[in-house]
Amino acid sequence: MRNRTLSKIGTQLLRLRHDSSQSSQDRAVPADYGLDHRQVAEFVAGTLDAEGEAALAHQVARLLPFHWTWPNRVAEEMSQIMDHVGDQRELMAWLDRHPGLPRLVARLYVFMGLLDRYSAVPAVVTAMREYRERTPYPPGLEPYLVPATGDDTLASIAFRVEKLVGEGRTREAVELALATAAWLQQIAPRARELTPEVGDLNELMGQARQDIRAAAADI
Repeated sequence: MRNRTLSKIGTQLLRLRHDSSQSSQDRAVPADYGLDHRQVAEFVAGTLDAEGEAALAHQVARLLPFHWTWPNRVAEEMSQIMDHVGDQRELMAWLDRHPGLPRLVARLYVFMGLLDRYSAVPAVVTAMREYRERTPYPPGLEPYLVPATGDDTLASIAFRVEKLVGEGRTREAVELALATAAWLQQIAPRARELTPEVGDLNELMGQARQDIRAAAADI
């Protein structure tokens, strides 16, 4: 994952997400998900060994899709971890250093951050709407899109990606992310015609596809 991609997203990647019928609040942390208290304490103290850090990264990756409903103890320890690494973007950079689920989850959250960034940009919304007048459902997205295109279209897809990750359906989350990124690359030239400031959309989506594919190959 490149620093340039991280620099293009906000610092609040763990946010309440929703679509037309569901919200992140509807999720509950599975009973077998949690954090090893000793590993958290040692990580924050800077004494956790590499094996323990990899295990902790895996625990954190499993918990992220349930961020809105973390029990108090989990929320407190996650806050300690985030304070130690810096912020939510730095948390993703830390997870990205651990192959497997942590890296994949980190890259999917960065992709969700990109969707949040562009979701309400008028030029992007207009370009998506014009595309759908010709092709109502881009390849791979028919199960996830409602007929109307608006400011919440990409944000709704971000919700679906996060939900799939929380359900352990990482392969489907990857497919949805890749299909969405491919669609945005297709509409990027038109969006740039409308607003030159979104000229990096194509490049960012191409990098996201590459990053997500590479991480998924390790799962």
